[in-house]
Amino acid sequence: MAPKHSEKSFFSAAYEQITSPEHKTIVRSILVFGAGVAFLHSSLSELLLPP
Repeated sequence: MAPKHSEKSFFSAAYEQITSPEHKTIVRSILVFGAGVAFLHSSLSELLLPP
């Protein structure tokens, strides 16, 4: 009888896909975009305004 393999949970499968090397550029782009949006939404974005 073949051994049973437990199926991975959704989160472990998603984490495995996110951390795979072939998705590195996409994940990095999403993180940089999110950081840019967070910066522009914060009060620090007023530093970009001319005096």
